[in-house]
Amino acid sequence: MMKMYWVVTWFMKLCMLCMLLMTLDTTEAQKQLKLGFYKTTCPAAEKIVRDTVNKAVTANPGMAAGIIRLYFHDCFVRGCDASLLLKTVPGSEIESEQDAGANAGTLRGLEIIDQAKAKIEAACPNTVSCADILAFAARDSTTIVGGFSYAIPSGRRDGRVSNIDEVDLPSPDSDVNTLKKEFVAKGLSIGDMVALSGAHSIGRAGCNFATQRLYFFNGSHTDPSLDPKYAAALKKKCPKSRISGTADLDLVTPNRLDNQYYSNVKQHKVMFSSDQTLVDSKFTAALVTKYSSNLAAWRNDFSAAMIRLGSLEVLTGTKGEIRKKCGVRN
Repeated sequence: MMKMYWVVTWFMKLCMLCMLLMTLDTTEAQKQLKLGFYKTTCPAAEKIVRDTVNKAVTANPGMAAGIIRLYFHDCFVRGCDASLLLKTVPGSEIESEQDAGANAGTLRGLEIIDQAKAKIEAACPNTVSCADILAFAARDSTTIVGGFSYAIPSGRRDGRVSNIDEVDLPSPDSDVNTLKKEFVAKGLSIGDMVALSGAHSIGRAGCNFATQRLYFFNGSHTDPSLDPKYAAALKKKCPKSRISGTADLDLVTPNRLDNQYYSNVKQHKVMFSSDQTLVDSKFTAALVTKYSSNLAAWRNDFSAAMIRLGSLEVLTGTKGEIRKKCGVRN
C-alpha cells in the first residue's frame, strides 16, 4: 500500500512539473512577442488587416467565423506559424494541413488573408508575417461580430512545413475528458478550452455532424440529450435526405459572437457532442453557467485565451521566414 502511495504521489508531481514547464514555455513565447511589433517597420500593417477584414465580414458575416476557425486550426497543430495557409505543392509526397479531413473543403477566409497580405507587401515588402496577419484578422473578426477587442502581440514568423499527418484537432464528437487532455497537452488550460468553445456562437457546420445525433437506430431515434424542440428545428434544416447541407451552430444569434452559446449548452440546444459534453464535468459546467449569465466575464476570458492560443510554439527572431505569399514558401 505504501509503495502504491509513493507511485501515485510521484506521478502527480510529474504531472504538475509538466504543467509548470508548459506554462513557462507559453510565458516565454509571450515575452518574445510584443505589442506594436511593426510600429516602425510597417506602421500601417494592422490597419490594412482591419480594413480588409471589415470589408469582407461586413459583406458576409459568416467570414468572421471562418477566420477565427483558421486561427484555431493553425495554432493548434504546429503552433501559430501559418502552416495551415500553405497549399499542397503539386507533385509533393506530403499533402498540406489544408487537405486533412478536418479542413478539406471547409476552410473559409483564406482569400481574405491573401488580400491583406498582398496589400501589406505593396506597402512594406518582406516585413509582416502571414502568422501575424492571421492573428490580427482573428482579433478584428472578433471585434466586428462580437463588439469587443483585445490587444494581440506580434512578431511571429512563418513556418516552412505543413504536413497532413500532423493534423490532430479536437473532434466534434469528443467527450469532456478527451477535450481536457487535448487542450492541456497543447499548453492551454481547461478554462481556456471552455472560453474558446464560445466561438461556436457563430458559424455553420455540415449536417453530417448532426445526423448521428438526429438519426440513429436506422433513423428511428434521436439523441435524448438534445432538447426536443431544438432537435425538431435542426431536423428541418438537416433532413435525412440532405446530409450535405449546413446549419447555424447557434440558431438564436447566428451572426453574433456572444454568450448565447453557453445558454444553448445549458438548454441542450447545440449540434456538437463536444459542446454538450461541457456540462458533464463539474468544473466546466460551472464555467458554462458563469458565462451564460456574465457576458463581460466570458469576453475577458475569451480574449485572454485567444492571446494565449496565439503564443503557442511561435517562431520568432531568425526562425522560419516572412512569406511573400501566404500559400507558398519563399
